[in-house]
Amino acid sequence: MKQFSSDKEAADALAQAYKNLTSEISKVIIGQDEVVRLVLTAVFSQGHCLLVGVPGLAKTLLIQTIASSLDLSFNRIQFTPDLMPSDIVGSETMDQSRNFQFVKGPIFANIILADEINRTPPKTQAALLESMQEYSVTVAGQKYELNRPFFVLATQNPIEQEGTYPLPEAQLDRFMFNILLDYPSFASELQIVKNTTSDASYRLPTVLHADEITAFQHLVRRVPVVDNVIEYAVKLVHKTRPNTAMGAAQASQYLEWGAGPRASQHLIVGAKCNALLNGKYSPDIEDVQAVALPILRHRIVRNFKAEAEGITVEKIIQDLL
Repeated sequence: MKQFSSDKEAADALAQAYKNLTSEISKVIIGQDEVVRLVLTAVFSQGHCLLVGVPGLAKTLLIQTIASSLDLSFNRIQFTPDLMPSDIVGSETMDQSRNFQFVKGPIFANIILADEINRTPPKTQAALLESMQEYSVTVAGQKYELNRPFFVLATQNPIEQEGTYPLPEAQLDRFMFNILLDYPSFASELQIVKNTTSDASYRLPTVLHADEITAFQHLVRRVPVVDNVIEYAVKLVHKTRPNTAMGAAQASQYLEWGAGPRASQHLIVGAKCNALLNGKYSPDIEDVQAVALPILRHRIVRNFKAEAEGITVEKIIQDLL
């Protein structure tokens, strides 16, 4: 890996690497630029993502494409109602000498695609909690460290509610971003159909390696932030808390529950990363606003009045910005 003489040089290298990444990924993933931006922001911020969208919007392909361009090991776990925690983290088995031996599960990779995460019961969903927070798994009292960098990119289908187990708030809070995927535009869909119905295939070159990603993650943490930007982020989170001293009127009127301190942390780290990706050396309030929606979307809970009046989470967050 190249050694940088200063953080400024490293920041310029990250901005260039991001341009190269988005350029290569856009050759395979068409019309999802905003989604790619947010997933890469999470990667460099050491965050996890929840991608929500109807079937056929290339959620799985997007994650596989990003994994291959980043030269990271990748495992896909298809979540089903009969999946057990040991199917994710691994289990102890007895070898020929009658000794117990730990067989690693698919969680031991850099990027984990948790496909349709809400199709499995809470007991199995919870198997991911330790790995997402502590970067380790504990089996039979023994702790095993996970490979770094480590990301969980989970997908969810918002339509099918039959046979699903909604993620509890504690689990949702572990995800840095909740990213909504929408239908592609007419022009994008034309290009998608042309690309995917021919015999041509495109092999992505590797843009970044694991040690470079880890170095860039540390760089993001070192980015300086002025106090008024931190205050703006923390005030924004406080505004979402109904019936509190700093809670906004809309929050008290339309929200059951507001965002916790983890939202404030993610807003600042996300703003730092967003600034670097755009060639800046320190974030401003616009960088906080650029990441606010996917960070707050799954951390606030609407009340019955908001649902009855058709007030969306997005509308409430936009008003608070």
